[in-house]
Amino acid sequence: MPRSILLHLDSSARTVERIRVARQVAQAFDAQVRAQPCTLSALARYPFAIEAAAEAVAIMQEVDKSARDRMHDTFVTQAAGAPCLHWCEPENDGPWSFARHALYADLMVLGQRDRNDPMDGELPGDFVPSVLVQSGRPALVLPYAGTIVPIGRNVLVAWKESREAARAVSAALPWLRTASRVHAVSYGRNAEAALNALQDYLRAHGVVNATLHPGGDNDEDAGNKLLSLGADLGADLMVMGCYGHSRAREWVMGGATLSILQWMTLPVLMSH
Repeated sequence: MPRSILLHLDSSARTVERIRVARQVAQAFDAQVRAQPCTLSALARYPFAIEAAAEAVAIMQEVDKSARDRMHDTFVTQAAGAPCLHWCEPENDGPWSFARHALYADLMVLGQRDRNDPMDGELPGDFVPSVLVQSGRPALVLPYAGTIVPIGRNVLVAWKESREAARAVSAALPWLRTASRVHAVSYGRNAEAALNALQDYLRAHGVVNATLHPGGDNDEDAGNKLLSLGADLGADLMVMGCYGHSRAREWVMGGATLSILQWMTLPVLMSH
């Protein structure tokens, strides 16, 4: 049961939706939300200013202050005085501090990257996967488009016999126990046997209504298959592991993880 939620704030248009969903989750599970502004500083985005005149550096600092003030105003408006939501002051090391804060949270609420948002440059392109991998904490990642309906009534579990998927399912149990419908799908060898074992595990935790969808031996293009199945089932939440590793200071994600993070059309509960 998530009791402590870390909510990511930035200047993107979808910050409003993240605050709304975080408040709903907190109220459903009697949790507390720490809203953490987290972006790259203007100087990090425009390093040439460091070599420019002092006036340019001052302008960059003012850009940061204005962004922080806008985020605070948005938070205050959307929180609407809810006692479970708490503002945290931004820190100087920006995105690199977020994973550290996540160590003290049961759940993160993050947003899918939107390359078309004017404020996309506020964060590194691999912010979401890097936070997931570095912190080891589960995250509810919200899509950048579309209306988000109440989460957890119709849940699709993307199962794989791996520690990442197991952690994701454990984190999802509060939703799975109360869902009206639970679906589980697996691809690759022994998919049906793996699903049967998962069903036994879920039953032991009070989830007795899971419908199994063996996806066959072919696990190629699993990400798009998952999104297609989620749409067919009308799922409002997908649960899956996040797979990736670091290489040359960048996070290299597994094929299904990358596809979901790029093309997700519903909230996804992910864990590394």
